Amino acid sequence: MAKTRNNPTASPPPTLGEGCLARYDPEALADTDGTDFPGAAELWQQLNPPDAASAPAAGAPAGTRTPAHPPADKSSK
Repeated sequence: MAKTRNNPTASPPPTLGEGCLARYDPEALADTDGTDFPGAAELWQQLNPPDAASAPAAGAPAGTRTPAHPPADKSSK
């Protein structure tokens, strides 16, 4: 019996560069590649209302500075 599961049917478009500089080849891309999401801006506004970002932190009086978190790679000892 032939194994029909876990056989990918899609492949990524060709890339240019290596490592951190890798990117999709713009000449190999077509209008059918990628996604089309015309409602993205409206969804972003629904999920992230403008007043939520400008509201002060709960429990912190205006003008109060909070200490910064120490870098993750530094020990406090």
